[in-house]
Amino acid sequence: MKLLRTAFALLVFALSLYGNKVIYANYTEVPERVIKGQIFPVTIKLLSTVKEYDQISYILSDESGVTFLNTTPKRTQKGKFFYDTFYLLVTRQNATIPPVEIFLDAQQEYEHTVLPPQKLNVIALNPNQEFCGIIAHDFTLTNFKTTSYDQNHNIIVCSATAHGTNIEALQFQNVVKQGVESVTPSYDESKITYYIIVDKKLELFRFNYFNLEHNRFVSIKIPIVVDDDSVTTQSDLKPKDQSHEQIKMYIAFGVAALGFVLILVRKKYIYLVFIALPLGYALYIAAPQEEICVKKGAKIHLLPVDNGTIFKVTDTKRLFLKEGEVSNYTKVRLDNDKIGWIRNEDTCAH
Repeated sequence: MKLLRTAFALLVFALSLYGNKVIYANYTEVPERVIKGQIFPVTIKLLSTVKEYDQISYILSDESGVTFLNTTPKRTQKGKFFYDTFYLLVTRQNATIPPVEIFLDAQQEYEHTVLPPQKLNVIALNPNQEFCGIIAHDFTLTNFKTTSYDQNHNIIVCSATAHGTNIEALQFQNVVKQGVESVTPSYDESKITYYIIVDKKLELFRFNYFNLEHNRFVSIKIPIVVDDDSVTTQSDLKPKDQSHEQIKMYIAFGVAALGFVLILVRKKYIYLVFIALPLGYALYIAAPQEEICVKKGAKIHLLPVDNGTIFKVTDTKRLFLKEGEVSNYTKVRLDNDKIGWIRNEDTCAH
């Protein structure tokens, strides 16, 4: 069926050569070699022989090993010529740019032009297990953070920007769990926030991507340094942390007692500062933690980002301990000592 369609497109193209053509078109930019999984541009140069028309429109034929990422081209104009650029993703090693039909207006009153199919020279990479699936002009980590996930695993949350790539192809090998928290796909500049759960014994997380500018794999390393300020669902809120708070309280009371003795012995009330500050700190530590009301059906997020991973939905109206807040999210401690993030709009009055 595809062969018949291709033959028909070539026949239409041949007949158009003898018709009254009002638009002339040809490719000005088709790469000599592409990689399976790569995004690449093709540019069509256009010249119209008539001045009055509504628009230049396209009909993109069945794709063969490629996917058009934009059906409306990115256009520039130089003098009488238009330059329309499409971005294509190579999905198979046997790939062809399909026939492209070009019309001078939406009503198709004029003779249309057909660009014939273009066979592509596609190669496939032979990556190692550290390859993350990204083929790009560049791929840069903008920030990353590692926190404790549970007794056996850590979670790495990283953000990255890239140019000229399918950022949604990001996929790591040999990890416990992974996923996208937020993504902004774009050929020019794409952005992603991603989480990776790894074994706690791992001290360095390494991966590589294929750099189109240098035509080679580029390695990226993330040192595993666990941050105590956990934003994950499995923050370690263990009894030893509570004992540390108790030790701090005992020290504060001890300093206050020393200040009281100094006042009795030296009769100088300036030593009141040794009583007031430690007692204030001890009272602050001993103060009960603030509770927050959460609506029924509220979504509890893994991280405080829009469109992020949701790991729990409340089945009733609940009270949770408040751990902190950032932007329009509130950090809460759940019954099982896990940590999650609630959108402020999902909170309610007690």
